[in-house]
Order: sequence, then structure tokens, then C-alpha cells
Amino acid sequence: MPAELPEAAIVEEKFLAASGPGGQNVNKVATAVQLRINVFALGLPPYAYTKFKELAGSRMTSGGELVVTARKFRTQDANREDARARVIELIEKALERQARRIKTKPGKAAKARRVDEKKGRAAIKAGRGRVQID
Repeated sequence: MPAELPEAAIVEEKFLAASGPGGQNVNKVATAVQLRINVFALGLPPYAYTKFKELAGSRMTSGGELVVTARKFRTQDANREDARARVIELIEKALERQARRIKTKPGKAAKARRVDEKKGRAAIKAGRGRVQID
């Protein structure tokens, strides 16, 4: 699992003016980071690439780029680190393999309990009909 993002995968790193509270600082300083990553340059195996696309959702472009915007912190460096950490976290989640499911069948006792339960319900429902006097 990558502990660091490969520099070859980074297409563009752009700094934008962040939105939200912050007074003059928000208006003057471009602290938000928009990071564009070429997903193909990450060299993910096919199963991980499929899961990566699913996890990325709308952050993934049709051209195979992942766009991550970080604006949580007040400094460029902190936001840059946050964006990279989020991409690494996404890659690590995509590389996790799900455990194979082992098919199981119900045992004889479970089948018997199910049949008994069904017969009990049928008897209850049969008792709800009209009363016939023979």
C-alpha cells in the first residue's frame, strides 16, 4: 500500500480562494487546494481500479482523473497534505480485498424447524375460516 503519492500521478495542483468563514484572510489568500490525479499512473490492479472508481464517485472525471478539493485548513500546506492524505486513503481502501463468501446450506434441524413453523402458521390461518357445523 502506498504511504506516499507518486509524483508522476499528480497532473495538477491548483490553489483557490476558499469559501466560508475567515474574514479578510479568505478574501485575500488562496488557501484551498485542488489536486488532480491521473488514476492510470497509479498502476492499480483491475479489481482495485474498479473499486477506486466506485469509491471516487463524482470526483472521478471521464478522462480518468480524480479531482480532490481540500479547504478544511487555513494554510496551503495543511490543505495540500490533507488532499494528498485523502487520495492515499482512497487508494488504500480500493486495494483492500473483500473476503470470499463461502456458500452454506441450512442443516436438517433448521429445515425441520422451518417446516414445523410453516405448519403452525397454516393451522392458525385455517382456523380463521368460516365455522362449519357438520
